[in-house]
Amino acid sequence: MGNKVRKRDKFKRVISFFEGFILLGIHVAIYAFVWYQFYDVQLQNPFSQRGHWAVIGIYGLILFLLTNMYGGFRIGYLRLMDVLFSQILSLVCTNVVAYFEMVLIIRKYMSTIPLIKMTLVQIVAILLWVFICRWIYKVLYPPRQMLLVFYDRSPSDMISKMHTRKDKYEICDLADLNVESLENVCDMVADYEAVVIYDMPAYERNIIMKRCFIESVRTYVTPKISDILLRGADSIHLFDTPLYLARNKGLTGEQLIFKRLLDLVLCIPVAIILMPMFLLIALLIKLYDGGPVLYKQPRLTVDGKVFNIYKFRSMKMDSEEKGAQLAKKDDDRITPVGRVLRAIHFDEFPQLINIIRGDMSLVGPRPERPEIAQQYKEVIPEFDFRLKVKAGLTGYAQVYGKYNTTPYDKLKLDLTYIENYSFWLDLKLLFLTFKILFQKDNTEGVDANQVTAVKNNAESVDVNQVTAMKNDVEEMDTEDANVN
Repeated sequence: MGNKVRKRDKFKRVISFFEGFILLGIHVAIYAFVWYQFYDVQLQNPFSQRGHWAVIGIYGLILFLLTNMYGGFRIGYLRLMDVLFSQILSLVCTNVVAYFEMVLIIRKYMSTIPLIKMTLVQIVAILLWVFICRWIYKVLYPPRQMLLVFYDRSPSDMISKMHTRKDKYEICDLADLNVESLENVCDMVADYEAVVIYDMPAYERNIIMKRCFIESVRTYVTPKISDILLRGADSIHLFDTPLYLARNKGLTGEQLIFKRLLDLVLCIPVAIILMPMFLLIALLIKLYDGGPVLYKQPRLTVDGKVFNIYKFRSMKMDSEEKGAQLAKKDDDRITPVGRVLRAIHFDEFPQLINIIRGDMSLVGPRPERPEIAQQYKEVIPEFDFRLKVKAGLTGYAQVYGKYNTTPYDKLKLDLTYIENYSFWLDLKLLFLTFKILFQKDNTEGVDANQVTAVKNNAESVDVNQVTAMKNDVEEMDTEDANVN
């Protein structure tokens, strides 16, 4: 289908690079103007020209690194609001760092007014840049025409997610391997720009993937747990035979040492600095209903060990009379003070005590309650695979998932972290955690009819459901065409 489309795809990253380079150049130029006009004149010992270039260059480097890490250059890949938020967050953080850098250089506190005005001008530049780039991508890269192939699990959840990005994905047809033959599905591949292979056995999946490779068709695959374990394996050679070596032992000794040092070096100073805030939060909770300030609860950590996790109490004192259950959307058990604490994640701060004690780590799979984990294991026997490392205050699943992400998907995300662990990955996830603190969908509870994060709708699918989903897809496509 489309040699022209495939040729355009080759230049997509080049276009993205130049767009990001242009915006970065605009920000650096604005900063250079402010530096020369307002801050350079306050230097006690004037810089040489190279000194000025160093200050401006450091600013550009910090801005590039933060924007790249937060995904601010990924226009055309992320949602428009995600790109805007990432760009603005990166810019604000960089400007705060730049101010303190200038304080150290000039050796006195200076007016922040020029920097605030500079930030406002840069935000206007971001808004213009993002909308212009979005228009360019919309013209050059219309939504991909996609085929979704599935087997015995309903793809309705995946379809819903894809339709939140109508600018990028358009599922035009569904193929159920319970109905269609494998040969027919492979013949359908060439008629589409991309194929989504949704949770199917390895044999059939591999045949479809090979056909997609032959036809040069982009392929999206939801991985099995074994796929994630293979991704983290070492690539070795035994004589002339390539092998994957999966060690399956969690973290190495040196990784455990560096991880523990990171926990202590960051948590102890942060706990001391935030102590006044902790006391204020404790006072507000106590004044609301006179109940206990802290809430402790048994949770699971490495090797299935049980420990008591600490949180600021955000729910009413009788919130679990009917047994353990996750927080729901618009949960009436949450107190007004607790609602604010949950929105900004401050209810989690007492877990710094758990980290300093060694029960938890800063980064790792979020600890589950034993009784809820047991319910998950009845559906997902591999759920205990997450216990290869210590539980964490934040984690891969928290950064790249949501509070109400299904346990199966959370398990995949946690295993991705375990199998690809590095000290630098921990640092990256800590920086990205700061970003999600301000995103509401990461704190949204499960649906009102759920006790755990397991979806109540059946995972299996029959022929009538396939027909209904195909009709829904066609209706969505018709509505999109009418709107356009």
